[in-house]
Amino acid sequence: MNDAPTLAPARRPLISIAIPVLNEAGNIDALYMRLSALADRMADRCDLEFVFTDNHSEDETWPILTRLAAADPRVRAMRFSRNFGFQSSILANYLHARGDAVMQIDADLQDPPEMLEQFFALWQQGFHVVYGIRRKRPEGRLLYLLRKCGYWAIDKVSEHPIPRDVGDFRLVDRVVIEAIARFRTTNPYLRGMIAGLGFNQTGIPYDRDARTIGESKFNVMRLMHLGLTAVFNHSTAPLRMASFLGIVILLASLIGALYYVILRLVRPDLPPGFVSIQLLILFGIGLNAFLLGVIGEYILRIHRVLRSDPIAIVERSLNMRPDDLKL
Repeated sequence: MNDAPTLAPARRPLISIAIPVLNEAGNIDALYMRLSALADRMADRCDLEFVFTDNHSEDETWPILTRLAAADPRVRAMRFSRNFGFQSSILANYLHARGDAVMQIDADLQDPPEMLEQFFALWQQGFHVVYGIRRKRPEGRLLYLLRKCGYWAIDKVSEHPIPRDVGDFRLVDRVVIEAIARFRTTNPYLRGMIAGLGFNQTGIPYDRDARTIGESKFNVMRLMHLGLTAVFNHSTAPLRMASFLGIVILLASLIGALYYVILRLVRPDLPPGFVSIQLLILFGIGLNAFLLGVIGEYILRIHRVLRSDPIAIVERSLNMRPDDLKL
C-alpha cells in the first residue's frame, strides 16, 4: 500500500482584465465577445474576470454592462457617481481586481486584447510589468507630434525613466498592485507611478488599431492636462527651473542696473527711461506670476493629499459584494 501524500493540483492563476469606460455603448458587446473568446482559448492556462469602471456614462453603457453581468459572473462593474477622470478610473480598477495579475485595456478596441497571451507568457517568465509599445497609431499629425514631444519632455524631466510611446495598455503583477495601493493620490499618473516603482519590466511593440465606433475622449487640451500631471507628479524640475530662472533674472537686473549707471555717467544729459521702467515692471510682474503658478501646482497637490479625497465614489455595482468596494 502506498502511503505517499497526494499533492494538490496547482491552482490556475486568475487574470483580471480592467476596462475603464465612458460612453462606449457601441464597443462593449464587441469587446466582450473578444474577451470571452480569449478566455476560452486560455482556459487551460488561467481564468479571467472582466472588471469595468463606468465614469458615469450618459449613453447605454451601464444597461449593457448590467445585461452582461446578469448572464456572466465573470463580468464585474462599478458605476461612479460622476466622471472622476480616466486615471482614477484605472486606479479604481486595479484596487478592485482580484487577479494574480491585472491587464489594463481600453474599451475602444484600439489595443488588441489577444496580446494578453504574450503578456501572460512573459509574466510567467518572471516579469512584474509587461507593457505595449506603440509602434504606430492612426491619428492626426498634430496629436502625433504632441505625443512625441510630450513623451520626450516627460522622460527628460522625470526623476526616473518613463518608457516612451507607452500608454496604459499593460499587465501588472499583484505585487505591483499592492505597492500602488499604498499611494493615496487623487490625481494619479499611473504610467509614471508604475515606472517609478521598479520591479522587473519589459515591453512588446505592436501596431495600434483605429477606433471604429465612437469618439476619442482625448483631445489636445486633455492630453496637455495629462502631460502637466505627469510632470508635476514625477518631477521637481519645474521648481528648480523657477529657482534657476529667478537667479538668471536677478543677474540680468544687476547687469542692467550697472549698465544704466555707467551710461548715466558717460551721458549725463540722457533723458529718464520711462518706457524701459514700465517694461521692467511688467516683466517682473509676469515672472512672479509664472513662478507663483509653478509653486501653486505643487501646493495644490499637497492640499489634495491632505484633504484625502476618495479616488472615486461608487453609485452602483454589479457582481460585487459591499465589502469588495475599497474606494
